[in-house]
Amino acid sequence: MNTPDPATRNQSCESAFAGLAGDISVSFEFFPPKNQSGEAQLSRTFARLAPFAPSFVSMTYGAGGSTRERSLAAVKRLVAEGEVPVAAHLTCVDASRDEVDAVAMQFHDAGVRHIVALRGDAGEPGEPFSPHPKGYQSAAELVAGLRALADFDISVAAYPEVHPDAQSAEADLDNLKRKLDAGASRALTQFFFSPDTFLRFRDRAAAVGIEAPIAPGILPISKFGQVRKFAQACGAQVPDWMHPVFAGLDEHPETSKFVSTAVIADLCRSLYEGGVRDFHFYTLNRAEQVEALCHLMGRRLPAARLEAAA
Repeated sequence: MNTPDPATRNQSCESAFAGLAGDISVSFEFFPPKNQSGEAQLSRTFARLAPFAPSFVSMTYGAGGSTRERSLAAVKRLVAEGEVPVAAHLTCVDASRDEVDAVAMQFHDAGVRHIVALRGDAGEPGEPFSPHPKGYQSAAELVAGLRALADFDISVAAYPEVHPDAQSAEADLDNLKRKLDAGASRALTQFFFSPDTFLRFRDRAAAVGIEAPIAPGILPISKFGQVRKFAQACGAQVPDWMHPVFAGLDEHPETSKFVSTAVIADLCRSLYEGGVRDFHFYTLNRAEQVEALCHLMGRRLPAARLEAAA
């Protein structure tokens, strides 16, 4: 039996994450906490992730403005930190144009200059979107309205696996183009678990004339059962191979985190090889996995920062 040359063997064993240039850009999404415990968790998470110098962090906004006050309060807290640009999500569900514009200006008065403009979904799962008779009829209309209202930087949503309400993949791409043409600067995608899903979507977007940046939405997995429910609601596919990998791990959260970090790191590395440099992380208000993923992808903190976070 031939023995492999040690130098060749060492090269083949090098980590896929060794030597990365650290040239990625990151952004982080949070949701508004419900109570004091949640507020403390959000503060800890923000403090641990802010040193990665994200291009922005965003705060979600419940259907029909159901978390409006909590979203506004959380945004104000993050803006007060002063370190990182803060984006506020805004939807047009169950609200008139005047009401939506008033909320947008509340965010503006709080120091927000970046809005993630979303049509939003009906309050009841499975119910079709029904625009308010005096409201914005679509996300594209919302983008145009926000551009007329103030000098907002605007992000919009994109769906690599097609929005559940879209008539077709082509119609979904047409809708994305309308949102960008209305004045949005970039798109942030729904989460997905196959790199080819995003890379093919990016190519299809370019083919219809979309030139704006499209950042993949990356979801670290905490509980696999929860992720399956998320995926079912938004039309994302959970690959068959993931089911045995995560089988039984919802009862073992620490092990699940380790497995998730390995799985999602591989996804991010494949996207990087495909030319992706902007990553948008859905943090679920937790820092650990996102920290590890940023570190693996070359966006590393100085040793002093790591010691302070320990």
